[in-house]
Amino acid sequence: MNRNARPTKGKLRITCKDCSLSDLCLPQALNGEEIAALDALVHRSTVLVPGESLFSHGAPFECLYAVRSGSLKSGMTAPDGREQVVAFHLPGELVGLDAFADDGHQCDTKALETTSVCTLPSADLERLGQQVPRLNAALRRLLGREIVRDQALMLLLGKGSAPERLAAFLLSLSARYAQRGFSGTRFHLSMSRHDIGNYLGLALETVSRQFARLQRARVISIERREVEILDPHALQSTLCHCLP
Repeated sequence: MNRNARPTKGKLRITCKDCSLSDLCLPQALNGEEIAALDALVHRSTVLVPGESLFSHGAPFECLYAVRSGSLKSGMTAPDGREQVVAFHLPGELVGLDAFADDGHQCDTKALETTSVCTLPSADLERLGQQVPRLNAALRRLLGREIVRDQALMLLLGKGSAPERLAAFLLSLSARYAQRGFSGTRFHLSMSRHDIGNYLGLALETVSRQFARLQRARVISIERREVEILDPHALQSTLCHCLP
């Protein structure tokens, strides 16, 4: 973790139980007593400014992180120095699960905008997991979701056309925002078009053309990074039947 990241100040302390994102994070699997035990080890809230690193590739596994507000991106660096964006993280999502592989982070993860995260020290989490088996079960489910998401992305990149890739990306964001209680049809793209293209395996010019095509067809409306999905059914129909 970036040691210059700043903890927030003030007397107000929001517990896991009271957090509006609790249904999307680990507490959904726990009872009141177990949530209190988890809450005791959570450190809140660390604030990152845009471009600031949460952790870097090779950093030791010290914490898991839960996004409270804002967003992050994770990327890996190829041997030739090129970056590959592998994930975008939204409020209510856990970050750092990659470190379970060998006790070290496999990605570089940075803030896309001003972002607040809760930190869960890994040593404390392991001890609590020994006492609360359902916590380990919840972590296994989260890891499983990560695997399913990665498999869906591999299918998309291997089989999907450029229109299908962008449509799937927008529909995925729509569903994730809606799950968090935000609008699923009108949202802000915190990531650049370059990052979107990198994530989807498309050139920047191709991403721009596909956005323009969808706007001309009145499937979406876009003003800078503000997107409104005008016709979700048309966007869905863009997808090939073989894609999730």
